[in-house]
Amino acid sequence: MEAIGQVALAMSTDDRLSQAPAWDAPIRYIERTHAWYDALGTDNHYRYAHHLQVPFQPLTRPLADCRVVLLTTAAPYQPDKGPQGAGSPYNAAAKFYRVWSGDSARDHDTRIAHVGVNREQMSDDSRCWFPLPALRLAVAAGRIGALAPRVHGVPTNRSQRHTVQTDCPEVLQRCREDGADVAVLVPNCPVCHQTLTLVARHLEANGIATVIMGTAKDIVEHCGVPRFLFSDFPLGNAAGRPDDPASQTETLELALRTLEAAPAARTTVQNPLRWSEDALWKQRVLNPEMLSPAELQRLREDTRRSSATARLVRDASLGGSPGHTPSA
Repeated sequence: MEAIGQVALAMSTDDRLSQAPAWDAPIRYIERTHAWYDALGTDNHYRYAHHLQVPFQPLTRPLADCRVVLLTTAAPYQPDKGPQGAGSPYNAAAKFYRVWSGDSARDHDTRIAHVGVNREQMSDDSRCWFPLPALRLAVAAGRIGALAPRVHGVPTNRSQRHTVQTDCPEVLQRCREDGADVAVLVPNCPVCHQTLTLVARHLEANGIATVIMGTAKDIVEHCGVPRFLFSDFPLGNAAGRPDDPASQTETLELALRTLEAAPAARTTVQNPLRWSEDALWKQRVLNPEMLSPAELQRLREDTRRSSATARLVRDASLGGSPGHTPSA
């Protein structure tokens, strides 16, 4: 009995030692973004979409016989729009407000400087947010039947109405034109996650099975989607770690397995890969408490300038939609 008690004591001690700190959990982006924009002096509290019912389109054939389309919130690189690389600050001039499409047989230089992702964890490896190379490998291996002839970029909009009434039908039409059976959706910033969640819901309701590869768990699950592969990585890295092709291949494979195995709507699978041994990056994301007064004031000024720039881009693209507020 004494020996058993000693083993039990050792196991409980090991369990305590192996526990993660309380803050090393998926970031609550809904709370963080509200606190962040409050600190920046904005008076527009964003209300994230929330649905009780979730559409669900089962796969009607094996993935090896399916045509897969990639949907992204990344933007094509625009050399005339200023810095857009890993070391660049947020760049509202590079935003887009209409759905774009590109040939899936070509390589594309996509960037994410136009959305609110973690600047400290940005890289120049676009495979982290635009897994077209991994999808091509999956086709070559026979894992999926084919790629749709085009990839599609979806605008990040704070206007849920515009996303649902304008962008979702446009994306559905293009997916149908391309004969897509399945869609893989890869968002970047917090509002990107909601945007592609709304798109996924629309596609599922119209017969196209979907899986979201994302990093903002609370936003996606709050809105409600059929299938979600959650990677506990920084924003902008939902398709794997930078310069780590093995993690990118593994992450896509998990997304494909989620497509195949989800028994019902609201299926979430968590990627077992960790970003790094040190998870302190989570404490710095959208956390005004980590900023000095001078840094906070600079960000307030940057936010005002960026909002004005985004508004100009939006108005030039859409003609100025009433009630539409640009977002980081």
